[in-house]
Amino acid sequence: MAIYDTFKTRTAQALPKLTPTEIKRIQRFGTLVAFRDGQCLFDAGLTSFGMYVVMQGAIRISRHDGLGNTSVIAEHGPGEFAGEISQLSGAPTLVNGHAVGDVEALVLTTESLRALLIAEAELGERIVRAFILRRVEQIDNKDGGLVLVATPGHARMHSLQGWLSSNGLPHRVLDPRSDEQARALCERYQPETQDWPLAVCPNGDVKKNPSIVDLGRCLGTLPELSPDQVWDVIVVGAGPAGLATAVYAASEGLTVLVLETRAYGGQAAASARIENYLGFPTGISGGALAGRAFVQSQKFGVKMAIPAPAGRLLCGAYPLQVEMCGSLTRLQARSVVLSCGARYRRPSLANLKQFEGKGVYYWASPLEAGLCATEEVILVGGGNSAGQAAVYLAGHAAKVHILIRKDSLASTMSSYLIDRIAATPNIALHTESEIVALEGCAEEGLQQVRVRHHRSGGEADYDICRVFLFIGADPNTGWLSDCGVQVDDKGFILTGYDLPGAAQAERAALETSIPGVFAIGDVRANSTKRVAAAVGEGAAVVSQIHGFLASQR
Repeated sequence: MAIYDTFKTRTAQALPKLTPTEIKRIQRFGTLVAFRDGQCLFDAGLTSFGMYVVMQGAIRISRHDGLGNTSVIAEHGPGEFAGEISQLSGAPTLVNGHAVGDVEALVLTTESLRALLIAEAELGERIVRAFILRRVEQIDNKDGGLVLVATPGHARMHSLQGWLSSNGLPHRVLDPRSDEQARALCERYQPETQDWPLAVCPNGDVKKNPSIVDLGRCLGTLPELSPDQVWDVIVVGAGPAGLATAVYAASEGLTVLVLETRAYGGQAAASARIENYLGFPTGISGGALAGRAFVQSQKFGVKMAIPAPAGRLLCGAYPLQVEMCGSLTRLQARSVVLSCGARYRRPSLANLKQFEGKGVYYWASPLEAGLCATEEVILVGGGNSAGQAAVYLAGHAAKVHILIRKDSLASTMSSYLIDRIAATPNIALHTESEIVALEGCAEEGLQQVRVRHHRSGGEADYDICRVFLFIGADPNTGWLSDCGVQVDDKGFILTGYDLPGAAQAERAALETSIPGVFAIGDVRANSTKRVAAAVGEGAAVVSQIHGFLASQR
């Protein structure tokens, strides 16, 4: 086996070698297939498969993008296997595979690969770990996957890159002013002002000014969904609560579809470090926790659709129906779990939308942190998410100014975060303060922020180009009106004992006013707004789903 320079830094766990005994155990899940020297086994962006286990010869794995760039990653020899995270979901592979010499390989479909992972727990653990490490290598190398073409600072680039990064999708960005391939692409397609940016899919398709739906289609995160299939459970929202439901329900044999608007992990995935989640004494980032849960869901056969916002819930007949936003497609389910969380709250500033993605942000990921290196930034909010973001940004920015309306953080933030903020020299807390104006231009983005101090009534201008808003969220429940799901005066969904009248006695603890429709996590009235609580509700609701489905039978 030849391992090339780009892969030398990875551990042997990324390229494990199976023993003859292990291969024998795998044989009942696969089919032995022969390939001739040089034959293509799979194409980036086109081919979906489960796993190839090499019995004879070798499979050369190469990065490949839609511009035709190719570089060798590794060669899998006898006893090794080809595959990565894409194979668990049935999405097209992001690499090329060619036979080196005459090759014999055990070929596993996506379904048989999942069956192997469940039946052979110890062996499955090694395979999944290798898949994860290979995807990490793809992301770190940025030499394959999707290609975005635009000049630096283009208004739409931040949202597209943010979506790709949040979903763990390899990509790179080319500047047509300095890159020959990008320049040649522009000369061929002659993009107008409204056509930027360009996106080159792994299969070579070029999209002009793509939406994230376009990117989801070309990368396989948004599969075709049949209106004829009846799912046991449709989960709306892939935050911690929704992911927990998906994992537990699928592991117990239910068919599960998850619909997510933006990225798995929800708002929790934007947390730089969660330190009070049980079992992680040194803390874990929200992105890492969400990524592990996502892989776990794929292992158990959960169908995930991203981006796939739900537009309407229809409960006039059974099975229940979820109508997709922007389309007439109606998906059928025996039960529906609402874990749709909340929408980011926006302050009432006249030109706020103009600067979203160009100076105003609602989360603090490595992408945003890289933009504010050596700069001073403003962060608005006094909750735990705001505290975690402030501490994280302080490691990148020259100074972080925290603005809150109250006179202290004591009533809204955990004490360990308050202590950490106080001990961080480049964080400044401004109490009883708020932003009253944003200044800048469409081309350059945000350039100045005006802040008012309520007690003194004075205002001050800050030459700051990055503002992070963590001022809470409103429940994402407006799309439920056609179904009649009861909500409280703030829009949060009522369940179980919180329901009025006779409905209270007739419903399970997490069931809404509509039979078979459940609500969990932040969108549920009186829920505890913590990741651990959301995961607990996601697990608990599965037993209630079983009870409901049994009553229907």
